Amino acid sequence: MLRYARSGNLSLVSARLSVPLSVLDLCPVPTGESPREALRRSVDLAQHAERWGLRRYWVAEHHSMPGIASSAPAVLAGLIASVTSAIRVGSGGVMLPNHAPLTVAEQFGTLEAMHPGRIDLGIGRAPGTDKATARALRRGADGLPPADFAAQLGELRGYFAGRAAAVGSAGQIRAIPAEGNEPAVWLLGSTGYSAELAGLLGLPFAFAYHFSPANARPALALYRRTFTPSARLAEPYCLISVSVLCAEDAAAAQFLHGSSRLSMLRLRAGRPSTLPSPEEAAGRDYSAAEQTAIGEATGSDVVGDPDTVTGLLDRLIASTGADEVMVTTSTFAHADRLASYELLAQVAQAAGPGEQRASAPLEAFPAVVPE
Repeated sequence: MLRYARSGNLSLVSARLSVPLSVLDLCPVPTGESPREALRRSVDLAQHAERWGLRRYWVAEHHSMPGIASSAPAVLAGLIASVTSAIRVGSGGVMLPNHAPLTVAEQFGTLEAMHPGRIDLGIGRAPGTDKATARALRRGADGLPPADFAAQLGELRGYFAGRAAAVGSAGQIRAIPAEGNEPAVWLLGSTGYSAELAGLLGLPFAFAYHFSPANARPALALYRRTFTPSARLAEPYCLISVSVLCAEDAAAAQFLHGSSRLSMLRLRAGRPSTLPSPEEAAGRDYSAAEQTAIGEATGSDVVGDPDTVTGLLDRLIASTGADEVMVTTSTFAHADRLASYELLAQVAQAAGPGEQRASAPLEAFPAVVPE
């Protein structure tokens, strides 16, 4: 059984974040643990996030990576929605070229029907994996080219609106129970393509700052410049996803972050692994080339004590104009990940209307991962 000890010196936090805070979960698998244990950790983190009043909890789609267990966002989102009651739950995202739009509509229409008003469907166009796995997912030599993405998105949204798709002699295809149960659709991206498409369609946009920081400002500017009001959204709304690790002192945060640094080095070298311990990372000698690779891979990560992290995030918010920050955090020990999010929750805005925080105080809930 995993136990979580609450961080003990929350008076260290003096600043406040200027926008709401949410969670992006890659469901990290620490070395020596199983994906089953990683999934249990995610359920527990989602329940804590709701108690702390965070706005939304998204799970990402990745495949064929031993250190990430979030390969089935619809399944995991459904589980998390079933054990929470107020926090918004969804995908960050579903990689649409990997799936038939009909299947995605049926999955997320089912989730919206079961949890009305709480489901977000974040859609991306990257494969979320290597080329060989993408071919296995898409069942084609090259998969679906990016040029088909807008058409796929239109087909997907048509199912929710009850616009049946005509497929040759097969007649009219309907997605049941997606009709009338459209979740909140977002576009995700790290380039101008998705930013512009989101703007033209009047959809909210989520930018992956954690792996493409240089593109953030131009992409978000393009999104706002091309934004066209829609029935869904009157004004542009964008969030940025940021890799963050917060601890009660900077040295502890940097030590814990060693797990992510070593993991990213292995990924860039083509040897993805489970998440190593910070002790393993600290005991390794890094060449100059490896240090450069680590800097390139994790240079945008926000790591430090609460005041430092809050200040860095607010400067990022000010420079990008983001309306919301979605934090992804990976630590070897579950307690450290919970502590990082709890420290951030102390400085986050409470959830807005219709996305209210759970009313019971944190102390009323047992801080234990379920068996």
